[in-house]
Amino acid sequence: MRKTAISFLFAGSLLFTGAGTMAQTKMGCISESELLSSMPEVRKADTTLAQYKEALEQQFDAFKTEYSAQVSLLTSRDTGKFTRPQLELKRKSLAELLAKLQGFDQQAGMLLDQKKSDLFQPIQKKAEDAIQQVSKDYGYAYVFEKDNLHAYPPSDDILPLVKKRLGLQ
Repeated sequence: MRKTAISFLFAGSLLFTGAGTMAQTKMGCISESELLSSMPEVRKADTTLAQYKEALEQQFDAFKTEYSAQVSLLTSRDTGKFTRPQLELKRKSLAELLAKLQGFDQQAGMLLDQKKSDLFQPIQKKAEDAIQQVSKDYGYAYVFEKDNLHAYPPSDDILPLVKKRLGLQ
């Protein structure tokens, strides 16, 4: 009986201490997507990414045009002027071009993903560093991502503080 009473007393004191600590914990929230959309670096990266995508599409179109031209040449009546070895060489070249064309779509997707990562990773790091610094400077123990939570404890929106730190206001 005495052990049970001591256990309840100990558990109660832990709960009481924990509640006091929670009352002193400062929490904040931020919409990282809103922060990123307000950064000029994001607009520049979007423009660069769009230009890169356009260049890849132009390269793909060039491959398609070359392939169509070779198909037209090999299916026309003018093939009679080529020798059998020349025709075989042209067919082999056409097959290689088709394989290149089919693989280019997947390769272009990977190249685009890599370019996006290369462009946006430093921007996201800059935003994260600013959030960390504001949290430290203003004593926030926890900062929640506002966009991912449906319900969260009352907290301060630190977006204006982070924007100020980044010189966006």
